[in-house]
Amino acid sequence: MREQVVVNVEELHNGQAKLNEISDYVKKALKIAGDGNEVILTGQGPIWLYLKIAHELHGKALKLIYRSPVTGDVLIFDHSPY
Repeated sequence: MREQVVVNVEELHNGQAKLNEISDYVKKALKIAGDGNEVILTGQGPIWLYLKIAHELHGKALKLIYRSPVTGDVLIFDHSPY
């Protein structure tokens, strides 16, 4: 059964994301996301980190949603068969 998983980008780094640690952040995000789940990306973080995580989740996540208090839910991609 597919789950809805929340990846809080803010929890991947310790206050300030560092570009030279991007591979560590991505590994953490992929571990949380799992395979074939609906993933919600949320939390404070730099756009480059969001973009890299979203790119890496393509093909692993069934659906990717960006969630923000300002925008609400924004569908990034949906590969659901239904």
